[in-house]
Order: sequence, then structure tokens, then C-alpha cells
Amino acid sequence: MSVEVNSLPIIKSAIERAKTNVKANERNSAQLSSMRTAVKKFEKAVTNHDDNAAELYKAASSAVDRAASKGLIKTNKASRDKSRMAARLAKANA
Repeated sequence: MSVEVNSLPIIKSAIERAKTNVKANERNSAQLSSMRTAVKKFEKAVTNHDDNAAELYKAASSAVDRAASKGLIKTNKASRDKSRMAARLAKANA
């Protein structure tokens, strides 16, 4: 596994840390991407008046909570996103 950093470190612990950072970045990017995908699927379902919007809301809400607990997004953003999704779901069901 090659380390993608501008200047390669010489000290062993710095090399290991650079590898760890690359792995963490990949993991965090994947988690954030899956959260965004879940939210977009919910938004699309609400726009198209699909029947499965409620279960997609549950999945998107869970993904947002997971991202917040991992520190990928702030807690206030998670609350705001969930609130907006709940309002859209309620409006669609009304």
C-alpha cells in the first residue's frame, strides 16, 4: 500500500500514521457518501410520491445519526437535516 502524501515521512511512526490517515480518510469518505446517497434517495422518493418514502426516511435518518456519531458531520447539522426530512415526509403524507 503506497502512501499518498506530498512529502514522504522518514520516521517510522510518521509513516505508520500517514497510512492510518489514508485508511481513515477512505472509511470516512465512504460513510459520508452513503449518508448523502440515503438522503438523496429519500428526497427523490418524496418528490415522486413513492410509497416507500417512510422507510427511506428511517434509513436516511439512521445514516445521518451514524455520521454524526462518528464526527463526520456536526450534531446540529444532523438535527437540522432530520428535521427537514421529517417535515418533507409529513407534508408529502398530508
